[in-house]
Amino acid sequence: MATQNPKSGKQATPDDGVAQEIQRRTEEAEDQGFFGTEIDPTPNAHYTFAGQAAGKPTPETDEATAKAARAASHG
Repeated sequence: MATQNPKSGKQATPDDGVAQEIQRRTEEAEDQGFFGTEIDPTPNAHYTFAGQAAGKPTPETDEATAKAARAASHG
């Protein structure tokens, strides 16, 4: 069973091969940016043909949406 690290507040990874591999892959995905804060708050539907035909804003087509996307990615 994993115990909590008092310094970081995170649980230590159990000392077995499966848990170590899961931890390694999770950290690899985090490093690639697959987890965490979404950088572009624009809904995915805005990037579709239907979204563009309906005039939905994207950072590429609308300055206010671009500012919101920049603020989300740069904090």
